[in-house]
Amino acid sequence: MRVCVIYPKSSSKKVITKEEWEKKLSEVKIRKEDMNKLVMNFLVTEGYVEAAEKFQMESGTQPDIDLGTITDRMAVRKAVQCGQVEDAIEKVNDLNPEILDTNPQLFFHLQQQRLIELIRSGQVEEALEFAQEELAPRGEENHAFLEELERTVALLAFEDTANCPVGELLDISQRQKTASELNAAILTSQSHEKDPKLPSLLKMLIWAQNQLDEKASYPRINDLVNATLEEPVT
Repeated sequence: MRVCVIYPKSSSKKVITKEEWEKKLSEVKIRKEDMNKLVMNFLVTEGYVEAAEKFQMESGTQPDIDLGTITDRMAVRKAVQCGQVEDAIEKVNDLNPEILDTNPQLFFHLQQQRLIELIRSGQVEEALEFAQEELAPRGEENHAFLEELERTVALLAFEDTANCPVGELLDISQRQKTASELNAAILTSQSHEKDPKLPSLLKMLIWAQNQLDEKASYPRINDLVNATLEEPVT
């Protein structure tokens, strides 16, 4: 009788010292122009118009869209963040009326935000009337819209809305969420990426490090703000 013996694989990982890692990093050449484009892309996409103008003067990096359009886009975004949804809708229609005409989900979310603001200010009758006339017909055509409408109207059933199951709709983060969705739609209409490239690269870095963790011990970057290399765990 033949006996087959299976030996377990070694679980030891390759250890890469900080000196070795820094040497490898130094061999990777990245053009300063490409780094500048990443910074400009972030400033333009996030709407930091003054910083973009200053960075353009200092680095000579040209933005890929007219910086003047950023001011208009930020005015729309700020209006939503301040709860002035009707004003935001008027502004975005002045920019490009097709943005809302061709994006029913975005328009519904803006109308939903209008309803939230009415509830926030205690205008119960106005909120119910608005929900029935403006949002209910859209909910009949789209089940997902109907569920969101029901969650929003549920705010009226609670006296303590801050601690109710749907209280997060009244958080400032809900305004930010709606403002970001509208901002992305405006950018798309201007043939510009809706998301900046820099955060995507950071996510890619985290993913790559997680993959490498399974094979080697190396100097990780845990502090993304300062990009500090940690000593490898041995």
